[in-house]
Amino acid sequence: MIKLGINLSELKHVIMTKKGQSGDVKGIFIPLEINHLEQNEKNGNVYLNMVAFEMKEPKDWADHIIKQSLPKEVREAMTDEEKKNEPILGNLKTGENAVSSGAVSVEVDEDDDLPF
Repeated sequence: MIKLGINLSELKHVIMTKKGQSGDVKGIFIPLEINHLEQNEKNGNVYLNMVAFEMKEPKDWADHIIKQSLPKEVREAMTDEEKKNEPILGNLKTGENAVSSGAVSVEVDEDDDLPF
């Protein structure tokens, strides 16, 4: 089993509160293009491609670090300093119970209230 954590706030984002059916709902808005997220044309799913690197000195809480896997042309255009300072999105610990969760995907206009 693999347990991992992803820090979505390392991506360019805005924390916002919208009105939901049962009150205010706080959430995170993550723009697709500026974050190099890929949206499947057929089903609309959005993907954040990642890569895990094994740590030279594993910790009790992690033995891999997770970074975004960028498109080749984006990576090649980056300076050495930008590559060096790519954010760590999370960590990975192998050999523990995996955690799973469900996801809800909806589209709303800026002025719309949330459908949940």
